[in-house]
Amino acid sequence: MTTKLVLPAPAKLNLFLHIIGRRADGYHELQTVFQFLSHGDELTFEVNKESPDIVLTSNVPALNNTDNLIVKAAHLLQKKTGAQWGARITLDKRLPLGGGVGGGSSDAATALLGLNALWNLHLSMEQLAELALQLGADVPVFVRGFSAFAEGIGELVQSVKPVEAWFLVLVPDVHVDTHQMYKHKDLTRDTPAIKVCAALDQRGRNDFEPLVRRLYPEVDNCLTLLDNFDESGSGQAMMSGSGACVFAPFNSREQAQAAQLELHSQAATFSSFVARGINSSPLHMALQNAGYPLPE
Repeated sequence: MTTKLVLPAPAKLNLFLHIIGRRADGYHELQTVFQFLSHGDELTFEVNKESPDIVLTSNVPALNNTDNLIVKAAHLLQKKTGAQWGARITLDKRLPLGGGVGGGSSDAATALLGLNALWNLHLSMEQLAELALQLGADVPVFVRGFSAFAEGIGELVQSVKPVEAWFLVLVPDVHVDTHQMYKHKDLTRDTPAIKVCAALDQRGRNDFEPLVRRLYPEVDNCLTLLDNFDESGSGQAMMSGSGACVFAPFNSREQAQAAQLELHSQAATFSSFVARGINSSPLHMALQNAGYPLPE
């Protein structure tokens, strides 16, 4: 007997990303605002009550391995709770790899919440967030499901409500290695800390951006294209996370789509998507719509 559940794994944008220092253990202290997008991956879960095996398949064959964060999330739940059931998980990968929009972290969070529900584990939101931090600094944000001002290594979060704009997101045909960017000697690591109110009142910057623009001409080209799109009225384009995706806000879907068409007519060296910024995770809404209460 199996139970099936289909859930989204939404993308995120870093509306700014400041690196304010590096700790003795090598991790970086940062400040950022995360906002979810109405676009992302999709995971289908089928519970197997006869075997504890976790079987992952994806439309991107390179992701079908035990190093995938989805598989690691499932094994963490089993270890934490002693769960004896397994699952067959299908990943419809729509977000770019190495894009800075949280695809892998979001997939892991969806696995934690989805399997917690399907396996009847009843872990609390705090317990799930603690497990999530073992998978990556961004994963707890996706588990908690609200737009957040984040500090520390990204695990200290408080709820914020930035404007829910429409975004045009350009996806350069390049993979930016996050670990390499954090280790790079030229990365700025001394941006002064700000308060949460200032994070929403003033437009920040992405401290990775100058370095990534220099190392990856494809990213530089996309930022230049968005910056030079005078009709957008969107202000300065920005990179999300450690790259490679870049974005700009618009007042409506129609304006974002018009800019998308215009930019693709100028260049064909990138892909793109249009999505709405949203402050409550589509994952949480989908779980509730499927009849599963959110963890308390």
